[in-house]
Amino acid sequence: MAFVSALGLDVGRKRIGVAGCDGTGLIATGITTIERKSFDQVVAELKHLVRERRVQTLVIGLPYTMDGTVGFQAKQTQKFARSLSQALDLPIVYIDERLTSYQAEQLLHAEGISPSRHKGLIDRKAASLILQQWLDERRHTAEAKDNQPQIDSLELEP
Repeated sequence: MAFVSALGLDVGRKRIGVAGCDGTGLIATGITTIERKSFDQVVAELKHLVRERRVQTLVIGLPYTMDGTVGFQAKQTQKFARSLSQALDLPIVYIDERLTSYQAEQLLHAEGISPSRHKGLIDRKAASLILQQWLDERRHTAEAKDNQPQIDSLELEP
């Protein structure tokens, strides 16, 4: 099994939720929330995590509009993500993040935690949902590929 290391990012105007995965690429967990003060500060904090965790990919939630189009916020996220990708020298993958913050809030409610008092926790949970979606899709694609029937070459008789 190949080593997998990715960071999931839930990019907001004020904060960025950050999630990581175990080396097997099975489980995503929230790591931290970065308060956005400047681009350089965000890059510095992410560089530390990238080195520490040997990150290979950035998985970034893209906030499509509810009808599935790329709206203003998604374009802002893409612009930020491209700059981040360049600064960290890492490839990016976009994942549809519609309703992940809502899902994160529902998870907090289920745990008896008030979402209004834990915005950073919502961002981390949303980032872990984004990363988990990518990990699951990646694993399902690999399994489907492994389960395809192999066709042996046939030798034709003269």
